[in-house]
Amino acid sequence: MSKLASQDQFIDLSDYGRPFGRWLANTLKNTRFTPIDVTLLFGVSGLIAIYCILQNHYYWAGFFIILKSIIDAADGELARVKNTPSYTGRYLDSIFDIILNLLLLSAICYVSQTSFIFTIIAFICIQLQGTLYNYYYVILRNKSVGGDATSKIFEYKTPKALPGENQKSVNILFFIYTIVYGKFDQIIHSLDPNAYKVKTFPNWFMTFVSIYGLGFQLLIIAIMLAVEWIEIIVPFFIIYSLFIFILISIRRLYINTI
Repeated sequence: MSKLASQDQFIDLSDYGRPFGRWLANTLKNTRFTPIDVTLLFGVSGLIAIYCILQNHYYWAGFFIILKSIIDAADGELARVKNTPSYTGRYLDSIFDIILNLLLLSAICYVSQTSFIFTIIAFICIQLQGTLYNYYYVILRNKSVGGDATSKIFEYKTPKALPGENQKSVNILFFIYTIVYGKFDQIIHSLDPNAYKVKTFPNWFMTFVSIYGLGFQLLIIAIMLAVEWIEIIVPFFIIYSLFIFILISIRRLYINTI
């Protein structure tokens, strides 16, 4: 089951792991493995990638970064095929992502000549990029007929636990989620506060926005590591953030609200 209605589906450059994710989900469908187990697995792959960076094994680091991105597509797919959606899995996935992003950039900073200040700036830029992608994508999912609405456009209120999950766990994870993502959400929402009024986004626009999806960001990092361009990873993502203003301008000028 797709997160979007057929007419709203677009070429998502960050979602290259989806075919493998569906295969893995279907393989695990009748087993005891849960979506959270898969989330933990992509976390392990990310930690191995970070270890490889610290050991200067950049090619293998790139491999495990891509593997992490591919496995990341499987937890949501498994939740769908098992019909066990959960806010616990949704928030845990996002929390793992931001922690791994910070550790990944910290490892790159440690083994390169990059300054700590520029590394933090790059981390903020990467999160803002991903937030813009998620903002538009979640709006599209919520507006799409039959689309997945587990993620909300504005995450200001603790959601009610879905069947099979514990409300206390949802409360704790939502609290952590709002702490680590809240400011990024506020910044992006303030830059394009009326985007949620759009009836739908053109497919070409969402494909363009998908260059900011986490999967595509990790693909860029993996390629740069594999070719040993480690010194330009941090400055690249700082400059890459200029597209935020281009995308928002395109949305405001050419994609009208209702």
